Amino acid sequence: MKTPILTVTFSLLLAVVARADLKWEQNTVELHPSSGDKQAIAHFKYQNTGTTPVHFKSVKASCGCTTTQSQKEMVNPGEKGEIVATFNIGDRTGQQVKTVTVQTDDPTNATTILTLKANITPSLEIRPMFVFWTSGEAPKPKKISIKAAKEFPAKEITIKSNNQNFESKLEPGKPGEWTLEVTPKDTSHPMGTALVLQTDYPKDAPKSFYVNAQITQAQPPPLLRAPNQMNVPARAATPAAIPSPATH
Repeated sequence: MKTPILTVTFSLLLAVVARADLKWEQNTVELHPSSGDKQAIAHFKYQNTGTTPVHFKSVKASCGCTTTQSQKEMVNPGEKGEIVATFNIGDRTGQQVKTVTVQTDDPTNATTILTLKANITPSLEIRPMFVFWTSGEAPKPKKISIKAAKEFPAKEITIKSNNQNFESKLEPGKPGEWTLEVTPKDTSHPMGTALVLQTDYPKDAPKSFYVNAQITQAQPPPLLRAPNQMNVPARAATPAAIPSPATH
């Protein structure tokens, strides 16, 4: 009778002692890439603090703009390693949040979500980014202010448009500052264009920015609008206008 009891006790002891335990140094990494950086790279470090190996089943990024790389497929007890997540910045600005889902055979923590936060300062501050005229409005120029960030040493900007109805003129101001004037030749009917602003920095991959210009449909005169299109509350129906309830 003692043998089964000893076997069960020994099995329970092994289950307690033999365990996998992958500990992460941090699950979230926040980065502040400079304006000239093409990538933001996060290092997620880990260690197997358990007594059995941990195997990686999969490591998947939340989008195609982020790639991942793991140093090894199996982590022995006591071993350390890291997963590297690389975010391709492109033309993105502001805070970008990307995640990496890690699947392992760790029974106590099979799924881990790693988060990469990249705070990207706009290389150019463009105000406003959209100018418009209503149909029939006088085709007067409208101004756009452009200012380069301190760490973005752009000296020249070129402008391209796919619509010849809009003329653009760039006037330099202080170093790293410009004023863009956009003027439509004709405002008789709705149309629009995207002005492409291309800088001379970085030299190997100059960045492009976009400003929208549009001629919108003119609104009808107030007297011709429906009541719900005007900022006038609808009138309550008079008693005479309310139909009598039907009798059954």
